[in-house]
Amino acid sequence: MINATLIEHIFKAASISRWNDYPKMVNLVELDKQAHKFIIAYFIAKLENDVDMNYIIEGGVFEFLSRVVVTDIRPDVFHQIQKTKNKEINSWVLTKLEPMLLSIQNGDFLERLKTYQTDSTHKKERLILKAASYLATKWEFSIVYQTSQFLNDIEELKQKVDEELEDYYELIGVRKIAMNQKLARIVDLSGRLRFQKRWAQTQRIPETTVLGHMLVVAIFGYFYSLEVGACPKRLENNFYCALFHDFPESLTRDIISPVKYGIDGLNEIISEYEMRLIDERILPYVPASYKDEFSYILGVKKDGEIYKKDEFENRINRPEPKHYEGSMQNVNSDEFNAIDGRALKYCDNLAAFVEAGISISYGVKSKELTEGFEKISDKFEKNPKIEGVDFSKICLEFKRHFEI
Repeated sequence: MINATLIEHIFKAASISRWNDYPKMVNLVELDKQAHKFIIAYFIAKLENDVDMNYIIEGGVFEFLSRVVVTDIRPDVFHQIQKTKNKEINSWVLTKLEPMLLSIQNGDFLERLKTYQTDSTHKKERLILKAASYLATKWEFSIVYQTSQFLNDIEELKQKVDEELEDYYELIGVRKIAMNQKLARIVDLSGRLRFQKRWAQTQRIPETTVLGHMLVVAIFGYFYSLEVGACPKRLENNFYCALFHDFPESLTRDIISPVKYGIDGLNEIISEYEMRLIDERILPYVPASYKDEFSYILGVKKDGEIYKKDEFENRINRPEPKHYEGSMQNVNSDEFNAIDGRALKYCDNLAAFVEAGISISYGVKSKELTEGFEKISDKFEKNPKIEGVDFSKICLEFKRHFEI
C-alpha cells in the first residue's frame, strides 16, 4: 500500500516552515497548508459542473509530493523558474520521487505522475487546485501581515496577493469565499485546526497539528483505496471522509485518547456533542446542493434527538445511508456510494503510530508516546489485515527503516 520511505517523505512537510523570511506569531508549515488546500478545493469543486473529483484528489497528491521536493525554493522564485526550466524541474523532481513510488500499483502511479507533469487537459480541475492553493496561502498571509506591517515591502506584497484573487473569479466557490459569505466561515474553521497540536501533552519532533493529521490520514486512505482497486466514488468518499474525520474538533478541540477513553461513556458524550455542533454550526454554512453528501462524508447521523458519529463504520448509501457488514469488495461500484470506514480507522491508527514513531526515532519520547506506539503496534499484530491489506507489514517496515 505504502512504504516507509514515502511515509517519511510525507512527514517532511510537517518540518517545512513557510514564510520563514517573515516574522509570524505561529509556525506555519507545508503540511498544514496542503491540508487546507485540499479542503478548500473540495468545497470549490462541489459547486462546479462536470468536475473529476478523482483527478482533483490525485492531482493534489502529485502536487503535494512534488512540493516537498522543491520546498527550499521560494514560491515566487519557483514560479519564475518554471517559466523557462519547467521540464528540467519536473525531471529532477521525478528522480527524487521515483524510488519511493515504483512499488505503488506496480509503477502505474508513477506513470500517472509523469503524465500529470505534462498534461494540458482537465483545465478546470487544475484551476480549482491552483485557486485552492492560492486561497490557503492568502489565509496564511493574513496572519503574517499582522506581524510584518513594519516591513517596507509588505504593502506591495499584500497588493500582489489581493490582485491574484481576480484570476479565479470564474469559479463560483471562489466568489463566495471572496465575498465573505457562508463558505468563508468553513474555510476559517478548517484553517484554525492548524493551531491545535496533536499529542498536546507531550513533546514531539516534528510537531503535527490536527489539520495536518487529517491530510495524512486522507493520503493513507487514498493509497489504501488504490491498493484494493476502489471504484472512483468509493475512492473519493474514502479520501474525503478521512480528510474531514476530525473537522468537528475545530469546535471542540482535540481531546487526547487517555482522557477521551479513560472515563466510561465520555467518548460517546463527546461524539454526540460534536455531531450536535456540526448540525448547528457547520452544516448551515455548507451549500445546499451538497449538504446531504457532506453529512454522509462526516458520518453525521441523527436518531430522534440523539446525534451519532459513525465515520469509522463501513457504509453504503443505497437507497439511504446505512452500515454495511460484508466485504467492501462486494459493493465496489459507484452506485453503492461506499465508504471503507473501518479501513480508515486503520489509516488513522497508522498515522498516530507514525507520529509517535518518528519522534521516538529522533530521541524525543515520553511515556505517553512510547505506550501509544506500542499499543497501536499490538493492535496491528492482533488484527493485521483489512480487505487483504496488511498494516502490520507496513509497521514492521517502518520500524526497520527508522531503526526503532
